[in-house]
Amino acid sequence: MSVKKAIITDAGFASRYLPITKTIPKAMIPIGAKPVMQLCVEECANAGIEEIIIVATPNTKAREIYDDYFHNKAENVKSLLDRQGKASRFEPVQEILDFPKITIIEQDPTLPYGNGSPIATAKSFIGEDEPFVVLYSDDVVFGKSAVKELIEAYGEHPDAKAIISGQLVPHEEIKKYASIDYDKETGILRGLVEKPAPEDAASDLASYGRYLLTPAVFEYLNPDFTGLDGELWTADAIAHLVPTGKVFVKETSGHWMTTGDPKNYFMAHLEYVLSNTDYAEDVKKFVSDYK
Repeated sequence: MSVKKAIITDAGFASRYLPITKTIPKAMIPIGAKPVMQLCVEECANAGIEEIIIVATPNTKAREIYDDYFHNKAENVKSLLDRQGKASRFEPVQEILDFPKITIIEQDPTLPYGNGSPIATAKSFIGEDEPFVVLYSDDVVFGKSAVKELIEAYGEHPDAKAIISGQLVPHEEIKKYASIDYDKETGILRGLVEKPAPEDAASDLASYGRYLLTPAVFEYLNPDFTGLDGELWTADAIAHLVPTGKVFVKETSGHWMTTGDPKNYFMAHLEYVLSNTDYAEDVKKFVSDYK
């Protein structure tokens, strides 16, 4: 089957970003003039995804905020800009309104804590034999869409139970991530080693928040399969599929960056500004001249 649906998970309560995240979801913090969540949606749209399910953090205003951002037609703003002769300024809003179908749901609060729970929450939106992609909104990819590469890889491995994205990181940095143990010739995943000492790492290829999954994963995304700290982990569910020999790895061509903490968010923001704005040279000069 073709891959037409995506699940994008919210970034939780984002305590490292307080106090701003007590009011808005972390994925709505901007990179350039766009929130992080929009960059994830654009990556899906550019890969041909036709329906996106955003799973918002429960017991917050997140669902309402996402719904307003992606569905509010802002006709009062459009009318004002038209009267002022500034209609072109509305074009970025119209681009959002023209995105593929976006459904906002709230994570099931009865599920255990963990990055697998938002995916489990969206199970009813996925057909019985339907492959789908998952994006963590903590992660942004610049350059070629990782989602598109996962879909291309699925075309090469239509019997895959799952395909995970990976990016090479400096050897000394692999201790921060899950190291991917895989057969480089076949691309078949053997396993993931969580936060290994560099000398114990299976490879310097790090797993991050881009996956192509099939409904087979839902068997293991339930409270009976909680792992470390009693949490429901996507990586654990994928590990249960490894013995089938049908879990593959796709090395990302683009540049993955995390926005999971303020320092790395700033780095990702700077990368975006220097690569995608008309004021990039001014920023470079400012940084160069800064004392």
